[in-house]
Order: sequence, then structure tokens, then C-alpha cells
Amino acid sequence: MPAEPSRQTVATLSRELNLFHLTMMGVGMMIGAGAVIGMGTSVRLSGPGGTLLAFALDGLVALFTAMSYAEMSSAIPKAGSIYNFARIAFGRGLGFSAGWISWFASSVAGTFYAVICAEYMIDYLAQLGLLDWLRLSNFWQVRLLAAAISLLFVWINYRGVASTGSTASLLTLGQTITLGFIGLFGVGVFILHPERLANFQPFLPRGWSGVLVCMGFEFIAFEGYEVVAEAGDEALEPRRNLPKAILYSILIVTVTYLLVAFSLIAGVKNVGLPAWEWLASFGEKGFGRAMEKLLPFGSLLAVLTVIFAATSALNSTVYSATRVSYALGRDRMLPAFFGRISHRRSTPHLALLATSLIIIVCLFLPITDIASGASIMFLFLFLLANLAVIRLRWSMEDELPYGFRMPLFPLFPVAAIILQAVLAVFIINVSWIAWVVAPSWIAAGIAVFLLYSRGRVLPIREEILAVEDTPFVSEAAPAGSQAIVMPVQDLESTMAAIPLARRLAQVTKRSIELIHLVSVPDQVPLSDAGKLSLPGQEVMAEAMLYLSFQSRIGTSIMYCRNPSRGILWEARRKKADAILLGWGSSAARRGYVFGSTLDPVLQRAPCDVIIARRPVQSPLRRILVPISSGPNTRLALLLAGLLVDPSEGIVQALHVHRPGGRVIDADALLAGVTLKAGLSMERFKLEIQVSEHPKRVILEYSQNADLVIIGASLPGFGRRILRISLSEEIARECGKPLIVVRAGRTRHLL
Repeated sequence: MPAEPSRQTVATLSRELNLFHLTMMGVGMMIGAGAVIGMGTSVRLSGPGGTLLAFALDGLVALFTAMSYAEMSSAIPKAGSIYNFARIAFGRGLGFSAGWISWFASSVAGTFYAVICAEYMIDYLAQLGLLDWLRLSNFWQVRLLAAAISLLFVWINYRGVASTGSTASLLTLGQTITLGFIGLFGVGVFILHPERLANFQPFLPRGWSGVLVCMGFEFIAFEGYEVVAEAGDEALEPRRNLPKAILYSILIVTVTYLLVAFSLIAGVKNVGLPAWEWLASFGEKGFGRAMEKLLPFGSLLAVLTVIFAATSALNSTVYSATRVSYALGRDRMLPAFFGRISHRRSTPHLALLATSLIIIVCLFLPITDIASGASIMFLFLFLLANLAVIRLRWSMEDELPYGFRMPLFPLFPVAAIILQAVLAVFIINVSWIAWVVAPSWIAAGIAVFLLYSRGRVLPIREEILAVEDTPFVSEAAPAGSQAIVMPVQDLESTMAAIPLARRLAQVTKRSIELIHLVSVPDQVPLSDAGKLSLPGQEVMAEAMLYLSFQSRIGTSIMYCRNPSRGILWEARRKKADAILLGWGSSAARRGYVFGSTLDPVLQRAPCDVIIARRPVQSPLRRILVPISSGPNTRLALLLAGLLVDPSEGIVQALHVHRPGGRVIDADALLAGVTLKAGLSMERFKLEIQVSEHPKRVILEYSQNADLVIIGASLPGFGRRILRISLSEEIARECGKPLIVVRAGRTRHLL
């Protein structure tokens, strides 16, 4: 296993960003683009009312995904943002793809902001006649100035996170105050001249399809909040401040966009055309032209606003792109030099250099294609983020230390996934080149991962690492056969499961895969985890002695942070048909039925789960199966039919219902089970009882049984259990050897 880098010899990122810094970074990265290109281009695409609707709906879509980012960043506050989230949720391949997309998307967005800033500056200077002496075309004037602006902010980012955060805060304050003044002035003009409402007619000249096209194009204006999640290693109180800053920035920006858009459209007068057609004719320079109509010295104020807005956003995108490429280098997804940190500045200087090269190269693309390319990349990225938050809640809710949980889960991420997929499709109406560049970059990332990253990547603390993986011993497993995965932890629970493992191996012809999960505390590096595995190795050796008759036995030792996730991971990796666990005598922790390890396995396993409490002794002449309806009961009856003594054993199927309660068709249930398993109905004895106290009746019947098998009925995953079910009460109180089963969703033992 690759060793973790030494913390003593490697420079680290400095933790200096407070809630204000973080919020301003998020606002600064978002607020520029919408206010600048949102006037001319957006009005052309969707009309005056469509522009307002596009901003409002984009803000809503962004808020949905921002909820996902807020939740995940509060649980995993670490440089790398979506790269970390996707890697932990889906594995290394998708994690790398997310980081690769994020790096390019933020860099391209930085290019866009630099070009916008340069265009407005060059245009204003040309109006003043100060550039007549230049012999360069407008294209080269804009691109060279954009390159100089980009390099200035690369240098600011190199100076350190304190400089970056302070610069972002000052620039964002400047632009927010300026835009707020513009918005309020425009509202005042409208109050004094209500006839300006005619500027919004027709409200939707392009229809709702125009609104959707505009939303896809303008989505770049709402992609800045992920920069806040990138600051996990540099934020003060990250679990509290990161979610707040993400949500605050979305709300501030959406309100500002709506206010400014309304004011600028309402401020147009005496142009000889419908206001929206006049504004649309100027494209990305529409903001400046509208400012000239709205305010005295509007042209100068427009340039100053753009300088504040675009440079603030550029500063944040350079920071974001650098941090995600640094994270890829830190984990050896990219060459190690990406993960180096300057000892003098505490910044990832080489990752910053690589990011600056992407920004400079992209300067020579058309501005519309730059904006559309960034938008579609962020749509892909955010779609992946919403899938990741659902997966993390499903698989790791109990082990991640969330500082924020979104309400109404999973409503927001599901809605965001649907809407983002629609917007990505509509972007093709703005720039087909974006649909060429974005997939090409993703394909290049897949090639980099397969050819370079996959064999060099370092483990991270949330991963499960197989440090020993012995194939089946004594003889090879027959083609197509599957395993019964049996975790080996303490001696008591292991000995409770061994007799059942022997019997199941005999009757089902399955191999046994013994796994020992070494649970590694957060404060212990994974490289030191071997010291914690010795007790489990001794228990595994004893288990192998008892199972020595079984010719097909495999063993694995794995390091993980959470045993239940390790068991589930191994069961999926081995394509197991069943997981067999022992249940010791110790009481379950509060909030759990069987324990913090067994409960998640029961709830989430893709295959059958069998839990044994107390060793079963052969021959089994009488097995009690309390029955109801459902797959767990059928599995319990099938298992009982296989385990009961074939010569004189009886499976007693007991159905107890309350007076007036629903009575199941027990005869049909037994007939279906025996037909499927090829068992004789003579082995089964059905009894139906009516009682106000079903638990008492079942426990009384259990006194005469050699074994009790009962189906589990745990409530939904990840929730504290306020009232356990009847089957779990019986499992806790029964004094006989007991087996609890839960039928798998996709794989089955019987």
C-alpha cells in the first residue's frame, strides 16, 4: 500500500478565511458575469421578461445544487471540493473525472472574465481616443490586455490565501455597492416614470424555449459558489462557515441580478426601437450601453463596475481551479508537482502555473463559445455533485460528521439533476462548439486516468483498502460459483456464525470468504493501521481451523474507517450471494437495533443477509419461523427447510395476528416456498394464533424449538429508531439460538 506523505516535511495550506471572506469569494465569482453579459446577450435570447425569469429560475436551480455543495462541504471540508465528494461517493474514476472537469471549467470561466474586463476597458479607452496610435486589431488589443489581467491575478493568488481573500473581499464589496446603487437608482427611475413598464412588452417574445436557452447560457453566472467548497483546508470553522457562505452567496447574487436587470431594461428610453431590441443589438456590451441611458457618466460607471465584477470573478476562478488541480496532484491523480506547496507563500504554486496556462490558451476562443463551454462544463459538474450527495447520504450518512443537512432530502438534488440535464441540451442552440470542447476534455481526462492516474493514486482516509487478499485455498472455485462473505471481528460473534457457515457451505455449495475489517480511527494514519489488525488475525486463524473441512475458503484483511461500509464494499466486490454475520451478547448502542455495524449492513446490502446469535447445534429437529408476508419471511422459510434435520425435523411456521387484524394466506406462502426449494410440505407445520400479545406467544413457542429464524424489518436507513418492530423485539429477548434474515435486492443465496 502506498505510504501517506509525511506531514512533518510537507508545507501545508494556511487556515485564514472567515465567513465574510468565504461569502465574498462566492459572490465575487458569480456576480460579474450575470451583470455584464446578462443584458445584451440574454435579452436577445429571451426578451426582457425572459431575462428576469432566466435569472430567477437559474438562481433556483443553483440553490438546489448549492444545497448539495453545502451539505457535502460541511461533511468533507477539504481542498478539491467536487473531486473529493465524487471520489468518496463513487470511487477514484469518477472522482478524477469530477476534478478534471472542475479544473477546466473554472479555468475557462476565468478566461471569460478576463476577456469581458478587457473588452470594456478597450472599448472605453477607444471612445476617448486614447488608442488611436495602436496598430493592433481590436481582437489582439482585447486578448493581450486580458492576458495581462490574468497574469496579475495569478500573481495575487501566488502571494497567499490571505492576499487572495482580502483582494476578493475588496473587489466584491466594490462591485456589490456599485451594482446595488445602479439597481436602486433604476428602481427610483421606474417609480418616477411608471410608463417605462412598456419596455417589458412583449414580455416573452421568444417564448419559454427562449427562457431555457438563456438559462443554459447564463448558468455561468451562478457557478461561483463551488469556490467556497474549495476552501475547506483554508477556512476557519469550515463545517459551520462553508455551508453558510455557499447559501448566502447564492441569495445575494440572485437578488442583485434581478434588481440590476430590471433597472437597466427599465432605464432605456428614446432609442427609436423597442427597448429590448435595442439592448439586444449590443451583445455583451449591452450593459455599458444601458448604463449610458440610465445614469450620468454611465459609460465610466459601467467600465468601473465591469472591472470590479470581472476581476473579482477572475480572482475566485483562479483560486478554485488551482485548488482542485492541487488536490489531484496531492493524491497523485496528476503528477506530484501539482501537489507541491510553496514553503514561502503556502500556496500550490505549480498548480497555479498550470492553471494560468489553460487560461491564456483559452483567451483566443470566441467569447460566446467561452461562456457556453464553461456553462456546459459546470452543468456536467453540478449534475455529478447532485448524484454524489444522494450516494453519500445512502452509503455514509452514519459516519460523516455533517455540519449541515439539507431539508426535504432528496427533493432538491433530484430536481436539480432534471433541470440541469434540460439546460445542457439547450446550450447547443447558443454554441455547438461547447458540445465539442466539453466532451473532448472529458474524454482526454478518461485517457489520463486510465494511462496514468489509476496506477499511481494514493489512498485517502475515507477509502477501504484491501491489504491482504488470499484466493480460495485447497481448490479453485468452480466456474460461476459465488461466495458467502463472513466478516470476522471478535471471537464471540465469530463462533456464533461458524456452525451455520459450515452448514450453509455444505447445502448451497458456496465458498466462504472470511474478511477482517480493521477499523482505523480518524487520528491514526492508514499506513499505521497494521498494528490494529493482530487481534482479528488471531480470530481469523481460529475460524479457519473450524472451517478446515471446507475446501474453498478465501481470506481478506481490509483497512477502513467504518466496518459496515467495508463489509458492503467487499460483498459487492466479490459479488456475494449472502453476508453471514455473528451477533454477540453485548447490547446495541442507543439508536440501533442490532448495532452500529449490523444495522447498516441489513439496510443496504445488495445480497441476502444472515445474522446468527448463539451457535446452532445439529441435528435441528424443530425450527420455529414466525411468519408474515414479504421476501424476508420467504427467505426464513427456505433457510429453515434446508437446515432442518431431513429425517425427522419439522419447521413450525407460526402466524400470530391480533383480533380483527389482517390474516395472511399462509397456505399459499408455504406452497410457494416448498415448490421453489423442492421441499416436501410434510416438513412444514402451520399454526395460526390470535392474540393481543403476539410477542409473548412467539416467545412461548420458541421454548420448544432448537432454532428460531425470523425475518428482519428495519426502518429506513440512517434514522434513529424510536420504536423497534416486533421481529426485532423477539430477536433481542429470545433465549434460543437465533437467525435473523433479510432478503437481498439483487443477489440471493437460495
